[in-house]
This record gives sequence, structure tokens and C-alpha cells, in this order.
Amino acid sequence: MYLLGIDVGTSFIKFSLVDSATQKNFVTVQYPDVENKIISKQTGWAEQSPNTWWEQVQQGILKLHAAALKQNSKYDPQSIAAIGIAYQMHGLVLVDKNQVVLRDSIIWCDSRAVDYGNKAFEAIGNENCLAHLLNSPGNFTAAKLAWVKENEPSVYSQIHKIMLPGDFIAMKLTGEITTSISALSEGIFWDFINKEISKSLLSYFGFDASLFPTIQDVFSNHGALQASVANLLQLKTGIPVTYKAGDQPNNALSLNVLSPGEVAATAGTSGVIYGVGDILSYDQQSRVNSFAHVNHTSNNNSIGMLLCINGTGILNSWVKKMIGVNYDYNQMNQAASAIEAGSEGLKIFPFGNGAERIFNNKILGAQFSGIDLNKHTAAHIFNAAQEGIAFAFRYGLDIMRENNLQPSIIRAGFANLFLSKVFSNAFVNATGVPVALYNADGSVGAAIGAGIGSGIYKDAKDAFSDFKPLQIIEPTKTKEYDALYQDWKIQLEKQFLNN
Repeated sequence: MYLLGIDVGTSFIKFSLVDSATQKNFVTVQYPDVENKIISKQTGWAEQSPNTWWEQVQQGILKLHAAALKQNSKYDPQSIAAIGIAYQMHGLVLVDKNQVVLRDSIIWCDSRAVDYGNKAFEAIGNENCLAHLLNSPGNFTAAKLAWVKENEPSVYSQIHKIMLPGDFIAMKLTGEITTSISALSEGIFWDFINKEISKSLLSYFGFDASLFPTIQDVFSNHGALQASVANLLQLKTGIPVTYKAGDQPNNALSLNVLSPGEVAATAGTSGVIYGVGDILSYDQQSRVNSFAHVNHTSNNNSIGMLLCINGTGILNSWVKKMIGVNYDYNQMNQAASAIEAGSEGLKIFPFGNGAERIFNNKILGAQFSGIDLNKHTAAHIFNAAQEGIAFAFRYGLDIMRENNLQPSIIRAGFANLFLSKVFSNAFVNATGVPVALYNADGSVGAAIGAGIGSGIYKDAKDAFSDFKPLQIIEPTKTKEYDALYQDWKIQLEKQFLNN
């Protein structure tokens, strides 16, 4: 019996089959073969087509079947028992009463709604927002919906339901539209004190409560696979979707980060550190954000404190496209490893992917500094980019430390930038925190979540009974990297933050 996990990322959609008996990943594929583009009609805008996601989900599931048959000729798609979905957070999907998409999704790194969120923060009241929503409305889903309401009234008037990206994929699979406290909190719609959709926010923006789907627990039955879809995808009619979560809470689940004090990290398109607590905590400046974790319920506080840096892996991808076009990522990492720490004075600041929360939603742009045209090579740029990303993590982690998150170890999947020794060593030495690397990723986490939600696993302890790290990387050069970081930080604050 298998569990199907779907992870709707920004660049790719990943699919995994997990053997429910062994908890092991049977096969993983991604679709498409080239990175999805972000539609940017104006500076600071970022959109993607939900219909494209759905087409890719269908093609990806068929690709997964083919890969599974190569692994085992006896594989039967009819043996899939439950489906779990992870998705890029904070995106806005709008459908009409016929479940037809009304416009492209305004995704997580879009910056157009910053002013809408800032005005709401002041009008509703800073302390009121922080105490009830745990965040400023900022640049999240609620503010994006407000932008549509004001700028596209004909679209807004047709809205039947608003959704996060994962809700949309579940709708296409099942025909049902549901959401969760976790999803509503990441959109900054949820009032944690009154345990309901925020009446203050609805009143300020003029949103009708009927726009929101039925609220269910993350681990619950969100609908059964429709016969028409099942036939197209060679699946069994009625398979339940039993888990939906944003990519970062899901990444934490995939690393068995569910209890207070446990911390996860990921370094994909964006960079994230995610720590779990059991109190309603928030940052006074909303530079890091608190959301309901996957195991949060009305009766049990489980809060994920999330540091997000928009510009991390996307910088590494940009460097490959523009400078490392003749390299694959492994060759880039090998070339970078031949360069001494500090990249001989070359510094790169990776903040070129929209408004950065850690800088109070300023748009800094990515910056290169100290290029010596007679000395620096492509390898120096590869190295400096990964160091700059690691230093951005350190900058954000220090904000989390101000908010009483003091990790003794950070768990991460052995994927993306953590495949690079240059980045991994810079990360642990700059932060001073060991990293435990696991064979885990988002689509596998979504599959495990489906197993928990369907009752195949009694609980998370049962689901992760054989979960062990591949390796633990310890800091060995903290003084050297701290000095490099402090130099990087001084230039960042003087040149870009006007401090």
C-alpha cells in the first residue's frame, strides 16, 4: 500500500510514493523538466497560473507511475491509499461558483500588496494585529486579496471562494473546497485569541466571510478523488486527500519537527528557518512570522515561527543561468569548494526576489560588491553566492534569537543547497549551530502527512518510528566565519539599510 505526496513548488512540482508499511520513499519524480517561470508584468509582481499547476500535477502523476513500474514491474497505481499535498505558501487563488480560475495566482514573493498590509496594520492597531493575528497583514494573502478588490473589481465580484495553492489542487482532485487554521493563519486571516476568522480584518478590508472555504484540521479528509480524474490518472476512485499544508510547515513535518524547541531549515528557492513553540508568540516588527503549525488545533497551540528570506536558492539558480551555464550544480559546488572562505573579498547580497520581511518589507535587490576584474573567476562568484546566502540565514537567525528561539541543532533535508559542502559548512559555521541532514523532502513529507491524516499511522510517532539522520555537520571554524559575517553585515547595513 502506497501514500502519494504532491509538493507544488515555485520551480517544480514533486511527487513521491511512500511505502506505508516501511515508511520508506519508493520513488520520486519532478515535473516539468525545466523550472517554471514566474510571470512578472510589473516590477515587484510575481504570478503563476493555477491551471498550469493542475496540468503539471496530472502529467507528473503519470510520470510517477512510469517511474514506479521501472522500479517494480508489479507496481499497481490502484494500491495508493491516500494523498497528501504540500504547496508554496501565501499564494492567492480565486475561483467562481463553477470552480473556474478567475486570474493567475498572486504568489508568495509578489510585493504589490505591501502598502495594503501596512495600512491595515496601522488601522486595526499594531498590538491588536500582533496579539490576535501574530503578524502584521504585511504582504500576505489577505493584503493580496485587498489589492484585487480595489484594482480588479470585476474579478473580485465573481469570487466564490478564495484558496491557497494546495486547496486548489485538492479541489481539482476532489471537487471539494476546504481549508485549515494553518492555511488561514499563513494568509493572516486567523484570530488566534478568538479562534475564528478575524472579524477585525474582514471589517477593515470589507471581505465577506462567505468567501472562505469550510475549515478542517490539516490531518483530515478533505475530499475523495473524483471518478473522472481517477480515470485520467490511472488511480482508484474515492482515494481521500487527507493532508494539506504549506511548504514550510510541511518541510518541518517531513523532518519530524513537531514539538516545542525543535527547528527545521530549508534552502530552496527561498530560505527558511522554522521553529516550533507552544505559546502565541510574535516579533514586534513582524520580521519573522508565526503561523499555526500542522498539528495546531483549537485546543492545542502549536505555533511555527518562520524566518523567510525570499532571495536564497533563486540567487544560486540565477548565477547558474547567467555565469555557470556550462556547469551543473554539482560542478558549481566543486568549483566553489576550491575557493578560500571569504571569496578573496567578493561579497554577494542575495536579496533580489521581492520585498524581504527581515528588512521590514524593503526591496533591496541582489548586490555584488568588491569584484576584482583581474582576480575573481566564476568559481569565486559560485562561492560568494553560497556564502552570502549562509550569511543571510545568520542575519535572520539572530532576529529569531531576539525572539527566544535558541536552537541547539537544526534539521534539514539533504537537498537543494544543503547538497553543497560549501554552503553547509558556511551555514553551520556562520550560525554556530550544528545541522542534522535527513533523507527527506516535501513530497515525501506530504505522503507521510497523508498517512497520519488517513489513520494508516496512529500518530506522528508511529509515522517516524525509523527516522534517523544521514549525517550531522558540526561547526569547526566559527571564529573565521563570524568575522567574515560581521564584515558582510557591516557593509549590508551601511550600504543598503542606511544604518
